[in-house]
Amino acid sequence: MPVTEVEVLGIGAGPANLALAVALEELAPELADETVLVEQSGSTVWQRGLLIPWAQSQVSFLKDLATLRNPRSRFTFVNYLHETGRIDDFMSLGTFTPYRSEISDYLQWVAASLERVQVQYNRRAVHIEPVRDASSALSRWNVSFSDGSVVSARHLVMAGGRDPRVPEVFQGLPAERVIHSSEYSVRIKDLPRDVPQRIVVIGGAQSAVEMVQAVEHDVPNCTRTLVIRGIGLTPYVSSKFTSRFYSTAASSEFFELSPEGREVILAEMARSNYSGVTPELLDSLYHQMYRDRLDGKEGLRIITATDVVAATEEESGVVLTLRDRRTEQAVELRCERVLLGTGYEPAMPTVVRRIGEELGLGTLEVMRNYRVRTAEGDGVPGDRARLYVQGVNESTHGIADSLLSTMANRAGDIVADLISASVE
Repeated sequence: MPVTEVEVLGIGAGPANLALAVALEELAPELADETVLVEQSGSTVWQRGLLIPWAQSQVSFLKDLATLRNPRSRFTFVNYLHETGRIDDFMSLGTFTPYRSEISDYLQWVAASLERVQVQYNRRAVHIEPVRDASSALSRWNVSFSDGSVVSARHLVMAGGRDPRVPEVFQGLPAERVIHSSEYSVRIKDLPRDVPQRIVVIGGAQSAVEMVQAVEHDVPNCTRTLVIRGIGLTPYVSSKFTSRFYSTAASSEFFELSPEGREVILAEMARSNYSGVTPELLDSLYHQMYRDRLDGKEGLRIITATDVVAATEEESGVVLTLRDRRTEQAVELRCERVLLGTGYEPAMPTVVRRIGEELGLGTLEVMRNYRVRTAEGDGVPGDRARLYVQGVNESTHGIADSLLSTMANRAGDIVADLISASVE
């Protein structure tokens, strides 16, 4: 197949790269004409794995793909509501947090509304090769796809998300027995609805509790057990004062801190984004459990202060060995399916680390403008190709990096750097 040449290639057509596409169309239209986003799925869907009908975003609709960078943009969430005829109805909800499915629909609307940037679906990248010229300067990126095609790009923007975290104890189980939250909405449909199922959910944070709530409807004949390490489910710890750490200004301040200073902030802010549950969902779960007990139903069982120390398959399903963290006593728990609400790996995604290996880098250094330093030291003089990573820079840019919160302004930062590359 012939090689297609573009100026900018974005891997992934989720919110991060769509925000970049919007910024390119508004700030650098000629560059936008030479930009392609590729998505391995057949459509743009936000949080595909947990696209539960009743689930809401935890971020204000004002933190969309454009508003914080350009409130007058035609790509704002408010304009999306206007264009789809729902702005009055949305205002009547009296909330800043839309349904997750509505955010997903907004992203599809943005993708369809782009006039210059191309979005190509069902394109799965299988290999990324840095290309050097005769002087060893990095000149382009050659990206091979599963259909045998190759795209050659001067600049590459990675926004495929982080790797799902599957604790080692579960890695020996057959794939059909384990469903990570990143795949829940897709794979739960394969489970029979008319066969009794013993389902164990692992985790004490938002994704685990959402699955516990949803699976009762998705698999009506199931019995549900939630296993958590803590002594009980707890809400996110945040306030109007700590919300400033989810701003673009905070990203700049965070980047300037020493590694030790960053660790302090991340440790303090962890409970505002991890290991917690929204108060509304906690209330809903508790009321449901109380009603089940009132009606004499078996309902949800929650096992607290417990680690899973072994997981093996037997003919009828899975045997989990649980160890009580308070007494050290071990018991066995049998089930047909294990649902993992264990989050995502904090490290750089595997695909990005492989690019680093191709470049001969021991570690990947991400600069303030989200560009990866593509060589040790100051790099090879004459390097013309650039690599950017989005949504995986929490350790250098702060706790909001993987969220919608800073995407609009981050896209503006990347576009400004791309423009600077075009005039070098």
